Amino acid sequence: MFVVLAGAGWVVAGEGAEPGVYERQLAAWGRGAAGGRALPDPEAEPARIARYFAGLTPAQRAGLAERYPLVVGNLPGAPLALRYRANRLAIEDARREERGRMRDERLSPAGRHEAGRRMHRLESMLRPERRFLAFDPTGRGRAAEVFGDLERAARISLVVPGADTELLTFERTRGRHTAPSGMARALYRQERVQRPGALRTAVIAWADYDAPDGLTMSAAIAAPAAAGAERLAEAVRALPGRVPVALFCHSYGSVVCGVAAPRLPGRITDIAVTGSPGMRAEDVNGLRTGARVWALRAEGDWIREVPHLAIGPLGHGADPAAPEFGAHVLSAAGSEGHSGYYEPGTESLRNLARVGAGEVEEVTCAPGAPSCAPFTRCAREGRARERPA
Repeated sequence: MFVVLAGAGWVVAGEGAEPGVYERQLAAWGRGAAGGRALPDPEAEPARIARYFAGLTPAQRAGLAERYPLVVGNLPGAPLALRYRANRLAIEDARREERGRMRDERLSPAGRHEAGRRMHRLESMLRPERRFLAFDPTGRGRAAEVFGDLERAARISLVVPGADTELLTFERTRGRHTAPSGMARALYRQERVQRPGALRTAVIAWADYDAPDGLTMSAAIAAPAAAGAERLAEAVRALPGRVPVALFCHSYGSVVCGVAAPRLPGRITDIAVTGSPGMRAEDVNGLRTGARVWALRAEGDWIREVPHLAIGPLGHGADPAAPEFGAHVLSAAGSEGHSGYYEPGTESLRNLARVGAGEVEEVTCAPGAPSCAPFTRCAREGRARERPA
């Protein structure tokens, strides 16, 4: 029982771990200054942090990014271009660290091999065209990647992945559209196909929370989702401008979105969940959000076999794809298994892109989905599929 509870995060070790590089930079930041002024509290409101950076010279801003790349790169309110630059510096530092660990004879062969895998992942993240809104190599690692122009976008989509998300699984060579970066890239490209030249969109692969490690006990409880929801709400509040934002939440990520829903700002217009085990709510009213809620589930997705219940911290509640939940249930035609919703050429990806682009009248529903009735095309598609041949 002790092992199970420890794996779920319910038991804390008596001796704290040595502070990582992020914690050390935070401590140094607290003692630092720029232009004779103390550095702002990283927990301050993004608007206050933005005002602080506006009062610095370009050289002073660049100096902070070089001295504290992990702090500046993860600082809501700091200028976007500066955060991108700081995170590139932080990724370069992490790559050098992993390269050294690859040759460290004090590590086991398995440890050196793991360092090599991380080093190659970090090298990929340093490709010139890639931009990161958040990065932290601590532990299994976190990241958030941006596709498109976040400051000039007319709509923003944010992809929240599920369990087993870490730096090593942030992108994949095989099954690339099952990983957060590949999911967001596919959604961005499809949104541009939906309305070519008519709408500027940006998509964020937001893997900036500590997701459960695979299908362990932690994936069946709400604690990781509660911590992730707090980070998600903060990230959304710090997004630039006031344009509409849609959330796309996969698997355990839908639990995070469900817990976050009541505290999200009003600019969230849509929450779309794929392969959801539940959202910690009995129906859409329980989410306490004014956003439209959409659900997709592939025919062969094993998540349909998961018991949809919540007993204290265990389980995630009602099935969002069930009619009684009240979500708009969309067609996932063409997607396979639990992680195929963002595969190009599938109706599931086209539907997600329609939501992201704001073309909700164009979505197609799952066969016989009555909860899509408010939308003309959905009603038409649903009735057509219910007619006997």
